[in-house]
Amino acid sequence: MQIRPSDDDVLLIIDVQNDFCPGGALAVDDGDAVVPVVNRLAEKFDHVVLTQDWHPSGHSSFATSHPGSAPFASITMPYGQQTLWPDHCIQGSVGAAFHPRLATTRAELVIRKGFRREIDSYSAFYENDRKTPTGLAGYLRERGLRRVFLAGLATDYCVHYSAVDARRLGFDTVLVEAGCRAIDLSGSLDAAWATMAEAGVQRVGDLG
Repeated sequence: MQIRPSDDDVLLIIDVQNDFCPGGALAVDDGDAVVPVVNRLAEKFDHVVLTQDWHPSGHSSFATSHPGSAPFASITMPYGQQTLWPDHCIQGSVGAAFHPRLATTRAELVIRKGFRREIDSYSAFYENDRKTPTGLAGYLRERGLRRVFLAGLATDYCVHYSAVDARRLGFDTVLVEAGCRAIDLSGSLDAAWATMAEAGVQRVGDLG
């Protein structure tokens, strides 16, 4: 069945930033390949929202903030388990900027996340404590937007968490697989697909 976006749909483009693309501090394999796909998708939507990872220096999710810890290790934080990452998407840096070929002019909103030093934020809707909202849900509801399409980086982290939260908040949710790429850290991609399916996220290859 062909899915056609309508005027109460929104395309949510997740973290298509330099640090998540080849050459970046936390590069996703083939991450820049999503750019032309996302640009094409955006032309189909009346409403587009971008998210931007936006960390202060010394963020608590950085391995360098925990002496003796290595990137991709997991530690216990007050809000639960946290993967430690290389320093990335530092506020105002080139790495935090959107990919230079990403078409951003039609975006109606940019949600910055991860700016609180003591807590990470994968989801476009909540910080990693699963309680602190970004305000995106209220924005979408006030605008009368009911169905969320997702694309961006990375499938198994920020896209996954955003999709599950969108469903938890009552939005119809569609992930466009052609517009995503994954980190796939220790089986994280399979786990993400399973969680999204259980939450009721619809998975499509592309939008024609």
